[in-house]
Amino acid sequence: MNAVIETAAIAPAHYPPRRAVTAWLFFDWAAQPFFTLITTFVFAPFFAAALAADPAQGQALWGYATGFAGLCIALLSPLLGGIADRTGPRKPWIAVFGAMLVLGSGALWFAVPGSPWAVPIALTGFVLATIGAEFATTFNNAMMTRLVPPERLGWLSGTGWAIGYLGGLISLGLTLALLAADPLTGKTLAGLAPILGLDAAAREGDRFSGPLTALWFIVFVAPMFLFTPDTVRSGLSLREAAEGGVGRLMATLRELPRLPSLGRFLLANMVYQDALVALFAFGGIYAAGVFGWQTIEIGVFGILLTVTGTFGAWIGGRVDDAIGGKTVVLGSIACLLLACVGILSLAPDRILFVIEAAPATSGDGLFGSLPEKVYLGLGLLIGLVAGPLQASSRSLMARLAPPERVGEFFGLFALSGKVTSFLGPTLVALATTVFASQRAGLAVLILFFLTGGALLAGVRVQRPK
Repeated sequence: MNAVIETAAIAPAHYPPRRAVTAWLFFDWAAQPFFTLITTFVFAPFFAAALAADPAQGQALWGYATGFAGLCIALLSPLLGGIADRTGPRKPWIAVFGAMLVLGSGALWFAVPGSPWAVPIALTGFVLATIGAEFATTFNNAMMTRLVPPERLGWLSGTGWAIGYLGGLISLGLTLALLAADPLTGKTLAGLAPILGLDAAAREGDRFSGPLTALWFIVFVAPMFLFTPDTVRSGLSLREAAEGGVGRLMATLRELPRLPSLGRFLLANMVYQDALVALFAFGGIYAAGVFGWQTIEIGVFGILLTVTGTFGAWIGGRVDDAIGGKTVVLGSIACLLLACVGILSLAPDRILFVIEAAPATSGDGLFGSLPEKVYLGLGLLIGLVAGPLQASSRSLMARLAPPERVGEFFGLFALSGKVTSFLGPTLVALATTVFASQRAGLAVLILFFLTGGALLAGVRVQRPK
């Protein structure tokens, strides 16, 4: 958010050398394993399968924790956004929130199955690390406009995103090949005993995803602190900076009624982004509960999903140029709706609600049953359209925003994607609790995607001539 707002400010006389920019790019590489290993493909499914009393309770508890962290982020975003825009230096704040990420992730090692403290430790560490990761990213993003000219901000952002994807993919591959083992066979995906003497029966490989995330961040964020220059201190106090940032945001919000398509789009973005966040947060947990997938199955699933996501983001930009961002986003939402309904129709012994299928047996290998293969295919579809959904939302924002204030409205666009990020996971958790069913929780996301798509359909976009 804050990085784009600053594009309206006076550009620096000289930009730093390539080494400084490369060092900054490594932040995405450093932070991505938290989202890949902890929130999606390794620790979250482990929590639901091995720490909670049952998968439904695990999904609900994880949802409440995700929702609480998202609420904290939403409440603090305007205040910290104002600070990032107006006080100057970003590195001290990245260090503070990075420390929260490190401490929270490292604490996950102590969530030992069977311990009465395992669930509180896991949830507390996850919430702390989530808040740290999100706000460290916010302040890191606020450095962007001091690194390259405005016409290269897209390249900088896109390159960082790609490097982050790659970092998450490599960290997941290392975890599956060397650390996390099947508790029944004691072997990793590569057929090896876990390194470092990790005990597969005690799920130490899954728990080590926390310390690995912390160590990875410390090592790879160091170049940014060493080589990337920081912004000069403005002289404003924290209170003055916060008041100024919130005041500017409130003025922009008051103006939205005079820009109905823009306001409608921001509301739609808020709703369907909530659903996408929750879908990624619970995809692995859902598979662990319905199909009994362990870390290896979910990890392979994550690798394949990340690969299709990278390809989808690359091709989506070209489709956007040809047919427009609104059409791409609506098409992506339609695919996500199809995927959600398809996932709800699956059970260990059936597909499409009523078609019976033989459940997997011990000799069938990875994704051995037909329902598992269908789930895998639906997951790959989600990965394929998630990148275009987010990338084309950004291009659509550029077409809708007043040209003379595009930076300010991009800031509001970023905030709209965060301000209710707690709502989707929380409602999934509530539905899971009330109906004691993982399917009921996932069904909530269908309503989110339908609402977001309906709002977006009413947005009028003038295509460039």
